[in-house]
Amino acid sequence: MNSEFVVALAGQAVYTVLKASAPMLIIALVVGLLVSVFQATTQIQEQTLAFVPKIVAVFAAVLLFGPWILTTLVDFTYNLFNNLYKYIG
Repeated sequence: MNSEFVVALAGQAVYTVLKASAPMLIIALVVGLLVSVFQATTQIQEQTLAFVPKIVAVFAAVLLFGPWILTTLVDFTYNLFNNLYKYIG
């Protein structure tokens, strides 16, 4: 196992984490922006109004994208163990 393999593996791990978390982050960003615009137009400055819709939206995104995220993480783990087996075995 050389340093190039470890660096490539770390890069692949970061890419996988970003790919798996992107749907929830984008949905939270869009919902947060919409709530902020709503708060600015109505001048309602309630703190819970900013968090509750984002929590619900992220939970819905986890339910919607959960199988895809699980498949992505399982594929990464399979490739990780397969590559490690090649170097060890």
